[in-house]
Amino acid sequence: MPVLSFDRKARHSRFLALTLAASMLASPLAHSQPVGIPSMGAASSAELSPALERTLGEAIMEQGRRDPSYIADPDVSQYLTELGQELARHASGSAGQPITVFALRDRQINAFALPGGFIGINSGLMVASESESELASVVAHEIGHVMQRHIARGMTQGSQSSAIMMASLAGALLAALAGSGDLAMGVAAFGQAAAIDRQLGFSRQAEQEADRIGFEMMTRAGYEPRGMLDMFNRLSNVARLNEGMGGNVYTRTHPLSIQRMSDIENRVRAVPAATRRDSTTFWYVRAKLRVMEARAGQARASAVAQLKRETEQFHGIRQSAAWYGLAYEAFLRQDYETARQALANIGPSGDDSSEVAVLNVRLALDQGDTAQGLELSRRAWARWPDRQAVALAHVDSLQKSGRDDQAVQFLQDRILDWPDVPRFHQLLAQSHERLGQTVEARRAMARYYELTGALPVAIEQLQQARGLTSDFYLQSQLDAEIRIMKDRLMADRALLERFRK
Repeated sequence: MPVLSFDRKARHSRFLALTLAASMLASPLAHSQPVGIPSMGAASSAELSPALERTLGEAIMEQGRRDPSYIADPDVSQYLTELGQELARHASGSAGQPITVFALRDRQINAFALPGGFIGINSGLMVASESESELASVVAHEIGHVMQRHIARGMTQGSQSSAIMMASLAGALLAALAGSGDLAMGVAAFGQAAAIDRQLGFSRQAEQEADRIGFEMMTRAGYEPRGMLDMFNRLSNVARLNEGMGGNVYTRTHPLSIQRMSDIENRVRAVPAATRRDSTTFWYVRAKLRVMEARAGQARASAVAQLKRETEQFHGIRQSAAWYGLAYEAFLRQDYETARQALANIGPSGDDSSEVAVLNVRLALDQGDTAQGLELSRRAWARWPDRQAVALAHVDSLQKSGRDDQAVQFLQDRILDWPDVPRFHQLLAQSHERLGQTVEARRAMARYYELTGALPVAIEQLQQARGLTSDFYLQSQLDAEIRIMKDRLMADRALLERFRK
C-alpha cells in the first residue's frame, strides 16, 4: 500500500496469527492485488464517508492499543502526532481527516496508514532515520495517502476480495462493540486491518501522488527537502542488503522505480535547502525507542553498544541523547546508580530536555523519595507546561505523596488542555476513588473507556455511577449521558453492519 512500507509480513505476523478469520486470508480471492484507484462515484463515497472511515480507524485502534507492540509512551505519542499535525497544516487545501500518528515496537523499517487518518510508525524506522527531515518525509508521504483517500477508495472498490476483507473486518469490530472480552477477537480486528493493508496495491500514479503531496508538505513546514531523497536511498540500500535472504514484501511489490527516484531528485533541485535544525525531542525520542524496541538479551546489548558508540562518535545534542538512552535503559533495569551517572554525563544541555527532567522525577519516585520527586516535577511543569509526559510525572508525584485532592484539580485543568488523552481520565478516576468520590470516579472511567473505543464498558460505568447517587439532578445528567452513549453505539453498529452484507 504506502510506498514507504518495507516489510508488511514481518510487521503484522503476530497479529495475523491470532486472526479468527484466517480462513478468509487463505482464500485465493484475498490474495488478488487490485491495481490503480477506482473511479469513485456517489455510491462508493456513501459506503465509506470520512465519518465512517474515522469510525473504522478508531475501532481498529481501540483493539490495537491492547497489543504488546503498541507504544503508549507519552513522549513518543505526543512527538509523533504533533509532527504529523504540523505537516498536515502545511498541506494544500483541506486537511480532511484528523491525523494521529502512533508507534509500534518493531525493528522493521516500516510505516503504514489505517482508515481514518491513523498512521503507524515502526520504532525501527525512527531509529534508522539520520535526521528529523527523513522521518518527516515518511510521515508526510503517509498523510498524502490519507488526504487523497487512497485507503478508503481501495477498501470500497468493487472487487470481491475487497468485499470479503471489509466484511471480515466489520465482523471483528462488531464483536468488539458488543463488549466481547475475548482478546483474540480484539486482535482479530487489527489483523483484518493488516490484511487490507497488504492487499491494497496502489498504482504507480497513486504512489507518485503521495510522494508529491508529502514533499510539498515537508518543504512548506521547513524540513530539509533532501530528507525524502535520503530516506528513499536508505530504503533502497536496505532492500539490496536483504536480497538473497528472502527479500521483503515491499521490494517485491512496491519497488522504488528509477522514475520515482528521479522525480524526487528533480524536486529537490528545484527548491532551496532548508535551514531548520532537528528538534532536540527527535533525538531524545529516537534514543528512547532504540531501547524500547530491544526488549532484552542480545538485542538490548546491541542497543546499549550502539548508544555507547554514539557517545564517542558525536557531540552536542546527538551525544546527549545517547547518554539519555543509556540512562533510560539502566532505569528500566532498576540500576539507578548507572542511570544517574549517565544523566550526569549529559551535562548542562540536559537542562533543556523535558525527557531528562521526567526521567529524573521517575528515578526519585522509584527510589521512594517522593518529596524530591514532587519538587522536581513542579519545576519541570513550570518549565514545560505543554508536555504531556511532564504533566503525567507531576500527577504521579502528587498521587504518591498522598495529595489526591491536588491531583484532581491538576488533572481537571489538564483535561481542558488535552481532552482526548485517555490516561488523564484514568488517573482522575483513581484519585476520585481514593477520595471516596465514587460517582465522579465512574464518570471519569466512562470517559476513559469512551476514548479508547470500549463503548459498552463506558455505558456500564455510567450506569454504575447512576446507582451510586440519589441526587435527582445528577441522575438526570447521567441518564442523558447514557442515552447519548447508547445512541452512538447503535449508530456505530448500524454503520458496520452495512459491510457484512
